[in-house]
Amino acid sequence: MSDSDRTPAVSDTQPIHKPTIPKDAAVLVVEDNVSNFVLIARMLGYLGIHCEWKTSGYEVVEYADTLPRLDLILMDIRLPYEDGYGALKKIRASDRFKDVPIIAVTAEASQEQMKKAKDSGFNGFLGKPLDPDRFPDQIRRILSGESVWEYM
Repeated sequence: MSDSDRTPAVSDTQPIHKPTIPKDAAVLVVEDNVSNFVLIARMLGYLGIHCEWKTSGYEVVEYADTLPRLDLILMDIRLPYEDGYGALKKIRASDRFKDVPIIAVTAEASQEQMKKAKDSGFNGFLGKPLDPDRFPDQIRRILSGESVWEYM
């Protein structure tokens, strides 16, 4: 039997590569609903990621400035005192955070809201309710630099 006729052995195949998540990723969750935050924190914890929490867009830049590192912000749109759009503008105005991916995470999940978020400068969109089966892959993709826009 020639080499071209044989089925490759397992050692001859290329491994399937999934983007890995940096276990030391620093994630800020801006969410006013405790139950939603707990769900997000648990799903991030499953990935080995610790997160910080802010309950409103108000003073989010000042809070983020206290963090030694920030790799990702998951932000609700409807927040008390200052909504996600207002907070986004402030974060983008800060030199330190202008390149940090900011993902809209909202129950206002529609094509129209996703377009508004994109036009406003968010780097991605995740509709609520979040899907625990899809969330790990969505976060992996985001942290590896992929743009994720999903509302269903």
